[in-house]
Amino acid sequence: MKGNVLWLLLALALLMVACGQVEVIEGTRGVGENITLTSVAIPSQVAPSSDTPIVGENITLTSVATRPTKVTPEPTLTPERTHKELIICQVGEPDSLFLYSTPMLDKTNIHHAIYENLITQRHYAYQAQGIEKLPNLDDGDATLQTVNVEAGARVVAANGDVVTLAEGVTVVNVKGEHVVFDGSPVTMAQLVVNFTLKPMVWSDGVPVRAADSVFSFVVNRDVTLPSTIVDTFRTDRTARYEETGDLTLRWTGLPGWLDNVYFLNVWMPLPAHQLQTYDVQALPELDEVARRPLSSGPFVVEKWEPGGEIQLAPNPFYYRRDEGLPYLDQVTFKFLPALNSVISQVMSGVCALAPQSTVHVDQAPFLLEAEAIGYLKGYFTPGMVWEHLDFGINSHGEYGDGNGRPDWFDDARTRQALAMCTDRQRIRNELMPESFVVWDTFATPDHPLTPPDVAQRPYDVAAANALLDAVGYLDSDGDGLREDPETGRPFAITLITTQSDLRKTIAHIVSENWYECGVALTAEFLNHVEMFAPGPDGSVFGRQFDVALFAWSSAAIPLCQNWLAINVTGPQSEGFGGWDNLNNTGWVNNDFDAACQQAHAAFYGSPAFVAGHQTALRIFATEMPAIPLFPRVKVAVTRPEVINFDPDVTQPSELWNLFELDVELEEDP
Repeated sequence: MKGNVLWLLLALALLMVACGQVEVIEGTRGVGENITLTSVAIPSQVAPSSDTPIVGENITLTSVATRPTKVTPEPTLTPERTHKELIICQVGEPDSLFLYSTPMLDKTNIHHAIYENLITQRHYAYQAQGIEKLPNLDDGDATLQTVNVEAGARVVAANGDVVTLAEGVTVVNVKGEHVVFDGSPVTMAQLVVNFTLKPMVWSDGVPVRAADSVFSFVVNRDVTLPSTIVDTFRTDRTARYEETGDLTLRWTGLPGWLDNVYFLNVWMPLPAHQLQTYDVQALPELDEVARRPLSSGPFVVEKWEPGGEIQLAPNPFYYRRDEGLPYLDQVTFKFLPALNSVISQVMSGVCALAPQSTVHVDQAPFLLEAEAIGYLKGYFTPGMVWEHLDFGINSHGEYGDGNGRPDWFDDARTRQALAMCTDRQRIRNELMPESFVVWDTFATPDHPLTPPDVAQRPYDVAAANALLDAVGYLDSDGDGLREDPETGRPFAITLITTQSDLRKTIAHIVSENWYECGVALTAEFLNHVEMFAPGPDGSVFGRQFDVALFAWSSAAIPLCQNWLAINVTGPQSEGFGGWDNLNNTGWVNNDFDAACQQAHAAFYGSPAFVAGHQTALRIFATEMPAIPLFPRVKVAVTRPEVINFDPDVTQPSELWNLFELDVELEEDP
């Protein structure tokens, strides 16, 4: 009977997924963690010295020296054990395993198997794995030096752009002052960071060397094939990246770039002894790069059947073999044709694990039921994508405040009231697992940078109505809707969002809620082009909306820059930063800007870094330029016998620790 009930539930769940819509995350617009600083306060201990070097136009990168291969002894074999295989089922099959090919989560899952993580990103923090430690200014393995910079040198200008220094260029000097270069040498700050690799070994028995990381840097910097989408932000801001020993590396940034996460500027090694004789542009097409790359990680590609599966075997030279790692004898990635076939394959035992890319939150009720019966285990992890309601505080053009509509949202009290009039707990309960919490600011409540005293806006219709009364929006004619006191126009507005079941549910609840506060809300469901096209045509980033519902991508470090005044979308001719910027609300708050800039100008973890972020988070929660709703959930599924599976909120792939995943074998009867 148990089996019949469960298979009925499975059929219903699969039907629900087949009929539903798997959403694409919108509104990310390429935001990341590398922040371009507009002004930098230089620590007082950094001062020009008599032996300060002159930095000129001849800054070059250390080339990779040809190094003879050195084969290690045969590895010690572990005692014979019962064969342990983990079959991972996912829909997406990589186009290539080239390290710098197009980004894809299902590819990253496999990269964790064949490349040792140098740094992990878990619990809103960073951890060393394939390097001995995270460099730190306090420990001396990262230093802030001074350099005298002359005309012709590559530097990072005050606006964050990489430029060739010439007269008229504004830079930040070592004292943190903005100065216009007049041809005389200017003293600037420059970061130098030292890394030490752990003694990894390639799967052909050749030790991994620092030269392999330098070679990888060169590939990252130079490869330009259309099949690759390479982020060169860090390489563009690098003056030198060089080997200083067999396992030691030194990164030197361009003068003026004080990267607050400088400890991330180390490159995943690629086997120079195998690949450095090839032209860089030819690498993505090589079979030994795209299909059968050498491995520095726990597993190596053994076989790839296109359209079917990739089989991985343990790397016999994995540097942690003495610890008994990896625990598994084989990992197989199977590629299934559709999302709605994955859970049934896990249920039947064909698959042991289905990652987040193949499981949808709509399946949560069935997964919880199946877990209660013991057929599988569901993992529900808050993600770094969060839903929110943006206010059109400062609209643009004919949609502008006072020019086509009242300035409904200029007063922060109105935004606060509508936040209190939004039953965010109900929204969460209907759409997310109950363990998830609503956000009060642009970071989750359990983020270490979120201050405990951040303002909260619990659902309170009476308090919301009283606050709207205080603003002056009253229902003068008794029709249930408030009016603008200047124009008499009813408080009737439009919410724009995309065409998805999740957003339709949110819009319905918000419309019901806000009517209780005398505000009529009509939802308009747009296609992605209409919604997110750059301004002035796009509704969101053209600042032509009342309220917009969509998702932002977040990061381990809260992204306060999304609401900076310099990031307000709009034409540069009118003093805005351009239509490709991020601040679609038009909200401007000088105190917020100062706090955010302080956080970005400070090094990660420093008192100024923490204080700046916390102040920005507090101001946002008070001013409410947007109403945070909830984070999207990352859902993954395993068989009950899979152990050590550890999804994390800030680690993008939940297979980051494939080296320690294991399965419990059935005992003999």
